[in-house]
Amino acid sequence: MSTRSSKTKGKAPAGESGGPDIYVGLLFVSLMALAIGIAFLVMELGAYNFELGG
Repeated sequence: MSTRSSKTKGKAPAGESGGPDIYVGLLFVSLMALAIGIAFLVMELGAYNFELGG
């Protein structure tokens, strides 16, 4: 197996794009889950005539 030279140290190999990976995708999934949860919470509070801001 060949070793990496010092010129490419810290850089992505030529075959990788360096774009978003699976963890960035999971971050967006969790963000959407939070947004949906907040929307359902607001709808549930609306059933009890709860008003935001006083």
